[in-house]
Amino acid sequence: MQTKPYNILFITSDQQRGDCYGFEGRKVKTPHLDEMAKNGTRFSSCITPNLVCQPSRSSILTGLLPRTHGVSDNGIELSDAMGEKGFAGTLSKKGYSTALIGKAHFKTSHTFSPTGSPECRESSANFGADWYGPYMGFDHVELMLEGHNMFPPMKPPLGQHYERWYHADGLGDERTAQYWKSLPPKTDAHETWNSALPVAWHNSTWIANRTIDFMRNKKEKPFCVWASFPDPHHPFDAPEPWSRLHHPEEVDIPKYRELDLDQRPWWHKASLEGSPKMENERLRKFREKSSRTPHQSEKQLRDLIANYYGMISLIDHQVGRLKLALRDLDLLDNTLIVYSTDHGDWLGDHGLLLKGPMAYEGLLRIGMLFEGPGVPSGKVVKDPVSSLDLPQTFCDYAQAQMPHPVHSQSLRSLIEKENHHRDFAFSEWDLRASRCGVDLNLRTVRTQNLKLTVEENSGTGELYDLFNDPDEMVNRFGDPAYATKQKELMDMIASRPDDACDPLPQIGMA
Repeated sequence: MQTKPYNILFITSDQQRGDCYGFEGRKVKTPHLDEMAKNGTRFSSCITPNLVCQPSRSSILTGLLPRTHGVSDNGIELSDAMGEKGFAGTLSKKGYSTALIGKAHFKTSHTFSPTGSPECRESSANFGADWYGPYMGFDHVELMLEGHNMFPPMKPPLGQHYERWYHADGLGDERTAQYWKSLPPKTDAHETWNSALPVAWHNSTWIANRTIDFMRNKKEKPFCVWASFPDPHHPFDAPEPWSRLHHPEEVDIPKYRELDLDQRPWWHKASLEGSPKMENERLRKFREKSSRTPHQSEKQLRDLIANYYGMISLIDHQVGRLKLALRDLDLLDNTLIVYSTDHGDWLGDHGLLLKGPMAYEGLLRIGMLFEGPGVPSGKVVKDPVSSLDLPQTFCDYAQAQMPHPVHSQSLRSLIEKENHHRDFAFSEWDLRASRCGVDLNLRTVRTQNLKLTVEENSGTGELYDLFNDPDEMVNRFGDPAYATKQKELMDMIASRPDDACDPLPQIGMA
């Protein structure tokens, strides 16, 4: 029986597919995550509540669906008041020491004008070297601005904790030059190179170092720390030796990697070919450039995936370091360790890269692993769940109660018992024309074997039988043979609580 609150170590990557783990059968080297799956419980049908970063991360914090907390797309900021009611604020009031270390992304970094947020590149100089929060309910934060090194660490007084550390000895510019240096073998794959940045200076290493230091200093009090790694999000830029860990000829590539837009709902083509509609021309060009990915040859795709795998393996190495630190601090027996991510990546499926309004499994399905006291070893839960469920799960293990109704449901009974089941998980995304030139209201439900996405403005949709068609090649929406199943799935979509923001906040930033 639980006699005192558990510590919680919550580890996330960014843009990691649900099948990109060694235990999933891919040829990616993840020995420490494989060990977590062996010694703990994993969810094989977990999905993201939204297909992009800001909404999904806001849902992970608050336990609310995107249209309810208001961050229904990237470029919309989570309000401080809403964020402070999330799991971190709840656990802080319960007596926990709470921390977020790494990438936050509850607010926008590329705004091109100051917003006052500590995550805004133009406002970051307003937060001095002695600022460590509180922020979004976390007592203590150590942040990096974005962490995707297409935008190298800013020089103080801009930036936050990682950027100040990176430049502290005056050698930051030399490190950035090393970062941009592409080591052989060279590749022309999209946003891919083997970086010469020494791994000691990589943000994945820094996050693990700072998380270990936090746990060491807080071991006398229950803690909840979110270690938030910004990889394997593009650019695909693993440092040595991680960039060489997977040979391109040996990586897994999709069976079907050609665009097949004539077989898909209209919004697939419209979103790929449309242009963002934004009054601010600078913002429009930024979004248009960042949302366009060229077609990749097989060689380019192999080079890209090999580097993506390397980025994951580097995070896996840090997971091993974090678990070793818990052992050395004598905290393993009372710490719940959770690993997940915000969303996936198409990674060549159907000729697509990165992310967008096509809820294929590579983007929608994510990994979720639990290890710790009371967590069964080697258990695989196939019930459809969501990372939205993490806040209530954390509160359940911490013997805390969130202060307001949420959509999140604790996963503890699914972990510890055999007679609890879930029927479906829900994901939603309201895209404005400012993203890809067309307004889309997407609603997705996923059961263990079926998935339906409906675009509510037009009433069109796509339905895939994941059991018989795991590659999602045949759209069964409107197929008479699936009429009963389609109605059941539509009823699931209609069951969403009627508590969305009205009107939804509008996108004002990139």
